[in-house]
Amino acid sequence: MSDLHASGTASDQHHAPAPSWPLGLDGIAYGGDYNPEQWPEEVWLEDVTLMREAGVTMVSVGIFSWGLLEPREGEYEFGWLDRLFDLMHANGIRVDLGTPTASPPAWFFATYPHARVVTRDGTVLGFGSRGMACPSSPEYRRAAVGITTELARRYGTHPAVALWHVHNEYGAPVSDDYSPASAAAFRTWLQDRYGTLDALNDAWGTTFWGQWYGDWEHVGVPAVAASVVNPAQRLDFARFTDHALRECYVAERDAIRAHSSVPVTTNFMAGACPSTDLWAWGREVDVVSNDHYLTAADRRGHVGLALAADLTRSVAGGKPWMLMEHSTSAVNWQPRNVAKRPGEMARNAYAHLGRGADAILFFQWRASRSGAEKFHSAMLPHAGTSSRVWREVTALGAELGRLAELQGSRVQADVAILWDWESFWAQDLEWRPSVDLDHRERINAFYERLWQDGVTVDFAHPSSDLSAYRMVLAPASYLLTEAAGENLAAYVEGGGTLVASYFSGIVDERDAVHPGGYGAPLRTALGLTVEEFLPLRAGDAVHLDWRAGSDRHTELVGDVWTDDIVLHGADVVATYVDGPAAGRPAVTRNAHGAGAGWYVSTRLDVERLGVVLADAYADAGITPSPLPGEVEVVRRRGADADYLVVLNHGDQPVDVPARGTSLLTGDVVDRSVKVPGGGYALVREARTD
Repeated sequence: MSDLHASGTASDQHHAPAPSWPLGLDGIAYGGDYNPEQWPEEVWLEDVTLMREAGVTMVSVGIFSWGLLEPREGEYEFGWLDRLFDLMHANGIRVDLGTPTASPPAWFFATYPHARVVTRDGTVLGFGSRGMACPSSPEYRRAAVGITTELARRYGTHPAVALWHVHNEYGAPVSDDYSPASAAAFRTWLQDRYGTLDALNDAWGTTFWGQWYGDWEHVGVPAVAASVVNPAQRLDFARFTDHALRECYVAERDAIRAHSSVPVTTNFMAGACPSTDLWAWGREVDVVSNDHYLTAADRRGHVGLALAADLTRSVAGGKPWMLMEHSTSAVNWQPRNVAKRPGEMARNAYAHLGRGADAILFFQWRASRSGAEKFHSAMLPHAGTSSRVWREVTALGAELGRLAELQGSRVQADVAILWDWESFWAQDLEWRPSVDLDHRERINAFYERLWQDGVTVDFAHPSSDLSAYRMVLAPASYLLTEAAGENLAAYVEGGGTLVASYFSGIVDERDAVHPGGYGAPLRTALGLTVEEFLPLRAGDAVHLDWRAGSDRHTELVGDVWTDDIVLHGADVVATYVDGPAAGRPAVTRNAHGAGAGWYVSTRLDVERLGVVLADAYADAGITPSPLPGEVEVVRRRGADADYLVVLNHGDQPVDVPARGTSLLTGDVVDRSVKVPGGGYALVREARTD
């Protein structure tokens, strides 16, 4: 498969670096997915007229059009796409051209039935839905690169094309595949990773349960077995799956780069698609883009939205990024698809904008009459231009059209939360000490505490340079390499404040327990190890006596987890009053070098985490700035001014301190800006530094 450039980015050396933003887009991009193939061509003319009325500047096309572009293998029909491109270009609308490889056509599966995805329990998935073929299938890769190459040859220099959009949401709705093609590719990947069977057997600990391998051909995929499958094998298969998907992207990207200098992206699902390690993916795209949909059942979904936006910005290395998809109102695929209330769509859009997005796009432009997503909201809904949604779409487009000066400004954060997909893959496997261990729950809880305190957050990998942050939080770092532990120790020694939660630093990159006790990689930073896990029964709680200062005593309540902690220099800040660790340390603080390492050994809710973080903020020199109700404030920093984005997710009006000029009304803001319930404001502030 060398012609597919399957081993990463080696082919990049033959091409000049691509631009880092879609071509020809000035200001904040606005638009969405457009599927003209679902409509007669006379509707296209109406669509373009309405797009201009709505302020649309870019549309994504072709994402699910493989069967129309290549109706029979090796036969291509581009006439309809030619006409669409000419129409868009004539009307000043830029095109994000998708490669249609997320949904191979019927002829592909009929010709290559063995390229279908096989689930872990052996079910062979059929045609008729969305989703890709086996990512390791040579036939799929050849066909995907084939259609991508033809598109690049034809449209690589077309003046309408602003961006290439490879595939769609890698890892969704399926990611891991257990077919014979994947098994063969997995063995090759393992041979590249370990070299010898002895090294593989050592890494996987195959002496346990008699799993030793004496022949490479006997190594298979971790399909469903009689009991729990080797966790190190499962972890490596998760790594392999991510690698195989990324190989497919790189192959298509390089096929495009052979014929086009237009930047290339693929739409991530940051925080919502666990099978892709976006730290690695972020290095492969020219522009980071993300899809985000609110969880309708979550009454505080705006906090999850902020988390996803901060994570996406972090994957982008702080550079501007694209919101490639979100919804104007309800989606169609959740148990209860709650419609957005008046003003909520714009507030969601500005939440992404405030956290670094320079493009606000939707799925999709015109609501589909047929298919599985016919009840999904759209910019142009079934109710047409007389609808509330349409009025809000056009109003948002007009506002964004006046915000060109925000383009390129950036968000800065003093706090980072550690985020490591490999650790999550490992922690989520079977037979952990408690079913209540949930890495995402802990991250969400710590993030929401910071959100309520008005503290802007980046996300970072445990091995990355953390020196720019005053505080680093490790809510869920189950897998932590020795090198990452040394990195965190150096961070604390240099003056940083680290706050770690329970079940962190437990295993190495092989999912093997670290020698030296639980938490050994964090011993220097935290001044402790854990002798024994003491998880709690369902419904049980423990009480903590908090003694951060001699004059302050607070009782806290935790649940799910406690530890039997052995101190190696740390000071006890809170003690367990009851439970299996009664009388033992519950929260500790370790002075190390110029910084401090905090450890929280039980699950505290969002409110009670505030007690811990209040003292940790003081260590870090951070002053929280909480606001009343559900008010969110984020600052973007430009070359000559700061831009304050204020969002009121509550029902009551609020006054938020600000001084400058309203970007939406042009009014002078003196001392504060009044934001109505459910409203928002954008203020240009003069730089003071």
